[in-house]
Amino acid sequence: MLIKEFRVILPISVEEYQVGQLYAVAEASKNETGGGDGVEVLKNEPYEKDGEKGQYTHKIYHLQTKVSGFVAKIAPKGSLTIHEKAWNAYPYCRTILTNEYMKDNFMIKIETWHKPDMGQQENVHGLDKETWKNVEVVYIDIADRSQIDSKDYKEDEDPAKFKSVKTGRGPLGPQWQKELPDKSDCPHMCAYKLVTINFKWFGLQNKVENFIHKQEKRLFTKFHRQLFCWIDKWIDLTMDDIRRMEEETQKELNEMRDKGPAKGSTTTEE
Repeated sequence: MLIKEFRVILPISVEEYQVGQLYAVAEASKNETGGGDGVEVLKNEPYEKDGEKGQYTHKIYHLQTKVSGFVAKIAPKGSLTIHEKAWNAYPYCRTILTNEYMKDNFMIKIETWHKPDMGQQENVHGLDKETWKNVEVVYIDIADRSQIDSKDYKEDEDPAKFKSVKTGRGPLGPQWQKELPDKSDCPHMCAYKLVTINFKWFGLQNKVENFIHKQEKRLFTKFHRQLFCWIDKWIDLTMDDIRRMEEETQKELNEMRDKGPAKGSTTTEE
């Protein structure tokens, strides 16, 4: 089992991020769906359990055409399907991904606290001292082009070049994180994303767990760059607008899986 905490600092308030995150998730889902593959939403409903209250979603990621034809043919049944269950009790969120073929031998858990700070808090998830001692903390700078994979780069999704018409935020310079706390007209926050990966397969565990963490960092970086650069599209939306959008997106995803090739690589972010 390998645990890392990714800290993503943003020029956005915690309240704004709640809407922006859900908008970006819906848009990303559309970009990944088509040709029989992509995201299938089984449930999206309110929940309340043990004093925790929020929105529960259950999605299935179909990955058949995301792999080579050879792999698709030999892959065991259920091995190319990922179930994602998420409990969004904002500002705390928990997402768990599993695979029916590997059962208890595969699990990715992403727990996120969204805090109105610059990422200085230690152990916000309240882990015991021994566990926290072994957690690697990784900072993600959304404006640092060296942190984005070259194949993921898009000029219109570059925070170092983007300027918001509606909020006036951006472009983000090399020292933007140091300058941000002094800007009274620009809020800030940090998403503390604790990622626990468990892949039990003799001889492959360490290699695969490190690979998945690398992919999670890539997805978090790409997602939050998009979220910021899409701010003019979501900054005026309400949570009611978002819920209506999610319902429409669910219908669109069902239609898109039945036609046309998928346009991107599978991603998840809650």
